[in-house]
Amino acid sequence: MTDETEADLTGGAPRRRPKPSADRIGDRKLKPSTMMMGHGYDPVLSEGSLKPPIFLTSTFVFPNAAAGKRHFEGVTGKRPGGAEGLVYSRFNGPNQEILEDRLAVWEEAEDALAFSSGMSAIATLFLSMVKPGDTIVHSGPLYAATETLIARILGRFGVHWLDFPAGATRAEIDAVLNRAASGNVALIYLESPANPTNALVDVEAVRASRDAIFKGAKPPIAIDNTFLGPLWAQPLKQGADIVVYSLTKYAGGHSDLVAGGVLGNKEHINTIRLMRNTIGTICDPHTAWMLLRSLETLELRMSRAGENAVKVCEYLRSHPKVEKVGYLGFLEGGDDERQADIYRRHCIGAGSTFSLYLKGGEKEAFAFLDALKIAKLAVSLGGTETLASHPAGMTHLSVPEARKQALGITDNLVRISIGVEDADDLIADFEEALKTV
Repeated sequence: MTDETEADLTGGAPRRRPKPSADRIGDRKLKPSTMMMGHGYDPVLSEGSLKPPIFLTSTFVFPNAAAGKRHFEGVTGKRPGGAEGLVYSRFNGPNQEILEDRLAVWEEAEDALAFSSGMSAIATLFLSMVKPGDTIVHSGPLYAATETLIARILGRFGVHWLDFPAGATRAEIDAVLNRAASGNVALIYLESPANPTNALVDVEAVRASRDAIFKGAKPPIAIDNTFLGPLWAQPLKQGADIVVYSLTKYAGGHSDLVAGGVLGNKEHINTIRLMRNTIGTICDPHTAWMLLRSLETLELRMSRAGENAVKVCEYLRSHPKVEKVGYLGFLEGGDDERQADIYRRHCIGAGSTFSLYLKGGEKEAFAFLDALKIAKLAVSLGGTETLASHPAGMTHLSVPEARKQALGITDNLVRISIGVEDADDLIADFEEALKTV
C-alpha cells in the first residue's frame, strides 16, 4: 500500500511504517546472531522502547471502515495480494510477527510461522497438506506423538502412511516412494536426527528420489530440525521445502515455555497460515516475547552445550559399563560410513543430544538415571540444564514393542541432552552414577 493510499484510508497523515531492518553493513552480510538483537522491530513505533513490549490484546483497531473492508478483501481473496496489518490475535500480533521474521533469518527462509507447541505446528502442517485418501511418506523413527498423529489420528480419517528407516539408502527410499506413488502422496515428512536414536536422514537423497519419481506436482518435503537446528543443520539447503521446530527446545532453551515453528517458502507458509488462522494454533504474545529474548543468546547457548557434549561423550565412550554412545561426532567408517557421509554433507556440528547405550537393560538404565545429581531426570532437550530420560519406558512407551526393537529403542538406551554447566562437573556426575550400574 502506498503512503498516499494509506492516507486516503485513514483520513489523515499516513501511518508511520517500521524502519527497515539492516541486514548488511556495506558489502558485509550480517550474521543471524547480530540480527537477533533488533531485526523486525523499530523502537520508534513503541515509544522508543529498546525491547518490544508484550502486546496483550485480542483485537486491533482499524483507522476507519474502508481500511477494515480493504483488509478483509485481502484476507478472503476478493482482492489479490493478501492482507497486511493486524486484525485479531488468533491470526497474528506484533510479538509473533517479530519472532517469525527472526526465525526465518537463521535458515534464510522466505517466511515463518509461530505455534503454541511443536506438536501444534506439526498437526497444523499435516491438516493443511493432507485429505482423506492421501498418503504421508515418512522416515522412522519419529517423535512418538508425531507417529501417533499420523497412524492413529489421521489414520481414522482415511490418511495412509508408508515409512523408511532414517538411515535409508537412495535405493531404499526409491522403493518406498515408488510404492506410495500408486496413490496420492501429499507430504514427505522427515525427522533428522531421529528421536531418540540420533539416526540421520539423507535429505539430498530424498529430494533426488522425489524429483525422479514424481513427474508432475511434487509432494513437499518437510523435516523436523529440532535436534540440530538452526545452528548445526539447515536442511532447506539440502532440498527440504519446509522445516519444523519444537521451539521449546534450543530456540527457547530455558525449559520455561512451549512453542513451535514452521519455516519455508511463502507459498507453503501461506497454505499453512490459512489453517493456523482457522484452528487457532498460534503461540501467545508472551511466549513470543520470551522467545525473542532467547534467540539473542541462541548461538552462545548452543555453542557451549555442543562443546560440553564433546567432552562428556569422549569420557563416556571408553567407560567399561557403556556399550555404545550414539553421538554424531563419533561417526566414522565401517558400519557408520553411510551415516558419516550424511553427517559430512548435511551437518555443521554434532549437537548436544545423544543416545547412551548402557551394558544391561532397564534395571541398569534406571539405576544410572536415579543416581544422577546434576543432570535432571526429565523429558525434553535443548535447555540450559542437562536432562536424561529413558525413551523405551517414557516418551516411546506407547510404541509397539516390535517397532521399538526394529528402531533401536531398547531398554538399555538413555537419552541425554547436555546443557551449559561445567563439563567436568557433568563428567563427575556421570562417573558416580555409573558406579551404581
